[in-house]
Amino acid sequence: MKAARTAAEISAAFLYACNAELEALKPGNVHRYSAGHGMEVLHFEQAANAAAGPIADPQLSVGKRILLATEASVAATGLNTNLGIVLLCAPLAKAASETTFDIGLRRRLGMILMSLDEQDAEDAFAAIRVANPAGMGKVEQGDVHSQPQHLTLLGAMQLAADRDRIANAYVSVYADVFDFALPVYREAKAVSGCDATLAVTTLHMALLAEFPDTHIARKFGAAIAAKVQNEARVLRPQWSPAATAKSLPALQEFDAKLKHEGLNPGTTADFVVTTLFADALIERKRT
Repeated sequence: MKAARTAAEISAAFLYACNAELEALKPGNVHRYSAGHGMEVLHFEQAANAAAGPIADPQLSVGKRILLATEASVAATGLNTNLGIVLLCAPLAKAASETTFDIGLRRRLGMILMSLDEQDAEDAFAAIRVANPAGMGKVEQGDVHSQPQHLTLLGAMQLAADRDRIANAYVSVYADVFDFALPVYREAKAVSGCDATLAVTTLHMALLAEFPDTHIARKFGAAIAAKVQNEARVLRPQWSPAATAKSLPALQEFDAKLKHEGLNPGTTADFVVTTLFADALIERKRT
């Protein structure tokens, strides 16, 4: 039997996922090949180190993990570097600490998402206000700029699910991760000659081509998000079934183009980290 993960194992898996994402070329995002959008790799490393403790703390609820990890990250960097990562990874971390892996991470995750309460919503809304992400407009119901009124965190995510991939993940029990991204990543790793960083590049491009990036959509509109999605699809020969060393010049050119236009597929990066986190939680040998 594969037992539930310890806090140390969850923290290590989280740091692994955050750092592995930074090592790979991911067009439009910050990575070892290129900074961008006023941020550098160091900012994301500092944020990951700050968030790892609260994310893995078994004494904390999902909402408290989100709030404390976000506060620590913003304090460490002065920037919103990882709000989406924290929102997605906090429920996974709690699930990993409470399930035997013979039963299944996703099954336990679904139970946790269903049990999220009004306090979780209040804490998550507070975290979003601390991070102050770009492009957050106002909505009639579930507006993060005010206290949620008799609304659970899952209920708040249901209200936003049609316009935000992270909210949709809560509602679908992380379908984008478990049904799409994990299989893509594992298939890329199985391709002969595809090293770890190229598999992450493949994952990033596959997500970008499959789903319009909601961070881009919030800032620039749905049409621009769809345009970036189509550009990723046009580049499919460069990354499917897996990116190669020969793919890098074309992907670096795409990276430079997106950064020149100020287009940061931040939600895609959040799902890359979450997929790597889930994979590490499931696959890593216990130490």
